[in-house]
Amino acid sequence: MIADAELANVDAYDRWAPSYPPHPHNPLMQAEQQAVLELWPEVAGLRALDLACGTGRYARLLQQRGAAIVVGADASAGMLMQAGIERRVRADMMRLPFAADAFDFVVAGLAVGHAPDLQGWMHEVARVLAPGGCLVFSDFHPQAARAGMTRSFTDGEQRQHHLAHRLYDLAEHRAAAGRAGLVLEAGRELRVGLEFRESFAGSDDFHRRWHGLPLLLAARARKP
Repeated sequence: MIADAELANVDAYDRWAPSYPPHPHNPLMQAEQQAVLELWPEVAGLRALDLACGTGRYARLLQQRGAAIVVGADASAGMLMQAGIERRVRADMMRLPFAADAFDFVVAGLAVGHAPDLQGWMHEVARVLAPGGCLVFSDFHPQAARAGMTRSFTDGEQRQHHLAHRLYDLAEHRAAAGRAGLVLEAGRELRVGLEFRESFAGSDDFHRRWHGLPLLLAARARKP
């Protein structure tokens, strides 16, 4: 069952879907995608799941890089309609409709903060990963949220929506992965003015104000 906050997020993503591009559409997402791709294994020939796929940006990259099977899963029907990939499944990421060991690789971009229970999310990903399989995920950094940054967007009717987002730091991810039988192999934090140095309108003021603040985290875990 999806909790009320998750239902609110699904509705928000349905509203966002018609204008949500299938590629990194701002400097933060560009930096996130670069960090995720640096953690990717060689995916050619693998069975891959783009978890919380949105409009399918990672699914498309998986196809381009030769994954044998690519499945996109998302709770938002609106996002799935925009995904443009053959295998699309509407699914709650806490209760995936896939058999155990179904995938060799799972990627989850900017989604785990929507999970109401980090441990349950890790267990579900571990369940669908085959032995030797790999998980790469990213999320907005909890320190950025504590500093006052929010996840929000403006829909086609110019209404602003704020997305419910839980705060899980890298240590919590490592502990949850371990309890789920996964080994966190690598983790990265993207800090303003250090790993995140992109230019955009107002970026000089942004970098001065937030220098050193972690905005994003990315990590890779493996199932032994």
